[in-house]
Amino acid sequence: MITYIGLMSFTEKGIQSVKGTTQRAAEAKEVARKFGANMRDIYWTMGECDIVCVLEAEDEKSLAAFNLATAMKGNIRTKSLRAFTAAEMDKVLAKLP
Repeated sequence: MITYIGLMSFTEKGIQSVKGTTQRAAEAKEVARKFGANMRDIYWTMGECDIVCVLEAEDEKSLAAFNLATAMKGNIRTKSLRAFTAAEMDKVLAKLP
C-alpha cells in the first residue's frame, strides 16, 4: 500500500453543515474501502487546513478515484501528498549518486 497525507478544507457547503463532519468522515472511511483505499487516521485541525488524514491506497488511480468521489459531494476540497516511511526514503536515497 502507498501512503498519502490528505489535506482538506471545508467548502461553503461543508462549513454550513460542519456539525455532520464526523459522520461524513465515518461514511468516507467506508467509501474509501470500495476504492481500494484506507483512511488510517483523521484529524480536525486549526490553521490552513480543516482536516488532515493519513491514507493508504493500492495505487494512485485508487486514491484519485476516491478523492474525486469525495469531492463530488461538495463538502471539502482535497490535496494529496505522497508520504514515505524512513525505510522507503532510505531506498530513494540509495539511488542517489
